[in-house]
Amino acid sequence: MNQPQALDSRPADISTTEWQARCDLAALYRIVEHFGWTDILATHMSLRLPDEPEAFLINHYEEMFHEITASSLIKMSLDGRVLGRQGRFNSAGLTIHSGVYKARPDVNCVMHTHTRAGAGVSLIRNGLRPISQDALMVLDEVAYHDYGLPASAQECEALGVTCQAGNCVVLLNHGLLSCAETVHGALFRMYTLERACELELVSRQLGQAPVMVAQEVVDGISKSMRKWRQKPDFGLPEWNALLRLIDRKVASGQQDDYRC
Repeated sequence: MNQPQALDSRPADISTTEWQARCDLAALYRIVEHFGWTDILATHMSLRLPDEPEAFLINHYEEMFHEITASSLIKMSLDGRVLGRQGRFNSAGLTIHSGVYKARPDVNCVMHTHTRAGAGVSLIRNGLRPISQDALMVLDEVAYHDYGLPASAQECEALGVTCQAGNCVVLLNHGLLSCAETVHGALFRMYTLERACELELVSRQLGQAPVMVAQEVVDGISKSMRKWRQKPDFGLPEWNALLRLIDRKVASGQQDDYRC
């Protein structure tokens, strides 16, 4: 998905497919930083390796998102072992990502954020309502997950159960999570979920009840969305557009190259 030159700096001990996955995930971190979805060192995105379904990539815990590069990402097994080059990882992140991957063999990318909008809606059970176009695009995929003990085996298992009910998860008292078969699918879900949460919070400050979309319209849009999500290019045009934006930042010297 990245530009061809992404492979130019590939270390000899990393396969072509793993290096491409590393470049894609590093780019995803830069896109998250561009949107302002960061929380200093907290939150995390991961990508399952195409040729190693029992392994995934995640960020080195000590780096801010604009500092993350393809080579700095950590490779981990689903049981928590660091594979290859060593680095510090977020133990709560391991719980979240391994829990999803174990329960959802169809999922290859997981995103987790602590944005103000997402964390705000997470304070309300069933907080998202059919009041905006963005909400209608994700409502049929939204699941709510009760806050559990971070970095515990129980939470890993519980999250695995919850994510089987939806690809857009509101982690109550916590934040948001999206997952998908592809990087672009996870990103587009997260973008839409984040927008839905922003508008939900705006609506709760207006002093009057928002307009609810008719149920037959909600059902119709959900049906259309389910068909759209099944397409392999779901979210791909948006991903490519954002890659161009990030690559322009690199070319102009605003950021260091993530493909190194």
